Amino acid sequence: MSQDPGGKGAFEAATGDGPPFTGDAEQRSREVRSALDGLRQIRRLTGAPGGDAGAVPALWERRQPVRAVALALEAAGLPPSAVDADGARTATGYRVRAGERPATAVVEWLGPPGSGAAGQETEALTACAEALGRLGWEALLYKGPRGRRFLEAEPAGTAAGPGPS
Repeated sequence: MSQDPGGKGAFEAATGDGPPFTGDAEQRSREVRSALDGLRQIRRLTGAPGGDAGAVPALWERRQPVRAVALALEAAGLPPSAVDADGARTATGYRVRAGERPATAVVEWLGPPGSGAAGQETEALTACAEALGRLGWEALLYKGPRGRRFLEAEPAGTAAGPGPS
């Protein structure tokens, strides 16, 4: 989200750990499109010779996978989760956090207690994986503690995890 009310701060994609968005939805949509266009331009300018530079995450994305993955999900129109000032979940949606390995991010589907987020996670995470795949991220589905599923996202072609559960 923009850092100041006037929209002059740096753009931040929604990770699902911030407050719910309450601003102008059309303005936010323009900011997301602009950020995604900028990302694609970075890919074109920094891509490897002979390959489709726009199809794989750039070095910037690999160094900041949480921001890059959050941008990809928000640009795909998927809803982010949100938290209130006390850290309690107030909205159901994706949450992106740093993975355990460099250049990885973890995507979870979370919501407030009683929201039914656990029952939605397979379908929702599949949609997240598809959105990430369109932007050159490989997303592997795992089963974590208490049977909850999550994605581990990394730049395509670098998968080295233990395999899906």
